[in-house]
Amino acid sequence: MTVFKRGPPFMAEQKKKGMFLVKFKQESEFSTYSSLGIADEEVIHEFKIARMIECEITEELMESLNKNPDISYVERNIPVYAYQQEVPYGITRVQAPEVHQEGHAGSGVKLGIIDTGIDAAHEDLNVADGFSVFDSGEDADLYNDGSGHGTHVAGTAAALDNDTGVVGVAPEASLYAIKVLDGDGSGSSAGVVRGLEWAIQNEMGVINMSLGSPEPSRAIQDAVDIAFNEHDILVVAAAGNEGNEEGTGNTVGYPAQHDAVLAVAATDDNDARAPFSSTGPGVDVAAPGASILSSVPGNSYDRLDGTSMAAPHVSGAGAVLRAAFPEESAAEIKERIISTAKDIGDNAEWYGSGLLQLLDAVNR
Repeated sequence: MTVFKRGPPFMAEQKKKGMFLVKFKQESEFSTYSSLGIADEEVIHEFKIARMIECEITEELMESLNKNPDISYVERNIPVYAYQQEVPYGITRVQAPEVHQEGHAGSGVKLGIIDTGIDAAHEDLNVADGFSVFDSGEDADLYNDGSGHGTHVAGTAAALDNDTGVVGVAPEASLYAIKVLDGDGSGSSAGVVRGLEWAIQNEMGVINMSLGSPEPSRAIQDAVDIAFNEHDILVVAAAGNEGNEEGTGNTVGYPAQHDAVLAVAATDDNDARAPFSSTGPGVDVAAPGASILSSVPGNSYDRLDGTSMAAPHVSGAGAVLRAAFPEESAAEIKERIISTAKDIGDNAEWYGSGLLQLLDAVNR
């Protein structure tokens, strides 16, 4: 027995059409569009400023018109786009755009940038408040970022999603400028502890510390332990820029070495270790830190290198995760980040558990 299946009725093959712009020469003397093979219904628009039409025609007719002596040119109606903010490669590498599309952007989380201050007048940053450890001079102004370092870090962590400049990992987080370093990028352990104290007193959800020293400070260690263990603050720090080409030795600085801190190493745009990135057993995770485009004072943008640039990818991720999982502790958020990182190499002293993957952390 044969089963006969009903098919569609026979139709003549339709030639595919495309949208084109046809420009006629000024001296051309054709009488109608149809004389050129263009049907009236294929004309979409007649331009007034030039002898030109928009039309929907076949590829064959387009090729024929290109040879017609009455026509200057025929070109495809090409797409054009609004010029908009750039998404730095690091933001893409850590899966932030996909997370933003799912509605996770760090809303309501206080993100403290312990650094050189932040230019609060920058068009791409929304700075809620802050504190400066300096009592006089330009450095007393927490919004005067003499080195530009803190403003750059802040942009990677939380630049606004506003069609301007760049976008950060947590564009809806609330930035706080906690200024402990002067315009030359220098400070003291006492200043860092004062900054951590302010962060604790003002209930930050995440702290970024793109700073450090080769020497340990028991006072700083006590402060980060109190922040993490007693006040449930996720503390993120740059691993340091004391690495060598071979990637040997334990060169991770402090406070990144401390157990309460999430220590971040730097990778390049090929997900390889940046040669300056410090190495050692203290590294927890890696993030992009080479040629990172972000905000700098004066409504400007620049590319900088360093584990200082890698750390805010992770602190921004921490803000996104704290907003997405408000019931989870800082320790649980830290573990979520570490456990979902992407394996990019066998050397844990270079990459820790791997490259930050925010979408995977959200969907774990």
